[in-house]
Amino acid sequence: MFDIQHYASFLLAILVFQLVPGPGTIAILNATARNGIGAGFGAVLGTLLGDFIYMVAAVLGLAAVMQSNPMFFEALQWFGAAYLAWMGIRLLRARFADENGAPQPLRTGRAYFRQACAVSLTNPKVMLFFVAFFPLFLRPGATAGTLAALMLHVTLLSFLYQAGLVLAGNAVARRLKAYPFARRLAAQLAGIALVGFGLKLAASNR
Repeated sequence: MFDIQHYASFLLAILVFQLVPGPGTIAILNATARNGIGAGFGAVLGTLLGDFIYMVAAVLGLAAVMQSNPMFFEALQWFGAAYLAWMGIRLLRARFADENGAPQPLRTGRAYFRQACAVSLTNPKVMLFFVAFFPLFLRPGATAGTLAALMLHVTLLSFLYQAGLVLAGNAVARRLKAYPFARRLAAQLAGIALVGFGLKLAASNR
């Protein structure tokens, strides 16, 4: 279908890729927990934009340029590691509603869109993943239309999965509103996870 070989395996591979939690997942759940569905979908769109930019870059061959210029790739990795760690530290230091019910500052979906897009773009290995992933499902002599179909499938299935994350995360967050300690713990765990992703990326850059 769409000149994509092993079509069913291709769809399954996308879903498995989405199920592996990463910085984008943390950004989406954090946005949803702090400011609701609108903020969550802002983060979803930001994550999708970052991934789409890397897919286009992979198709255009920029990944090959990065592989041939290790210093450029290494600089991007260090920047990504630092940004993820910074995001995690901000979460660890964030203030939530206290026991007297003081509301936390509200942020718009646009703010979370920018933040999630930046998080997505901090890991240049995503582009290398797409370089290795796409050829597995291309028939010999595949056209540019087939590459476009691959990118469309990844984007659509990613959106459906991440939209589900927002709805589920919002339902959980609503239940936790009466428990400030649980919300603080969830934010701290998200912060630790982001710092961990940053350290992991830095370690792979050594």
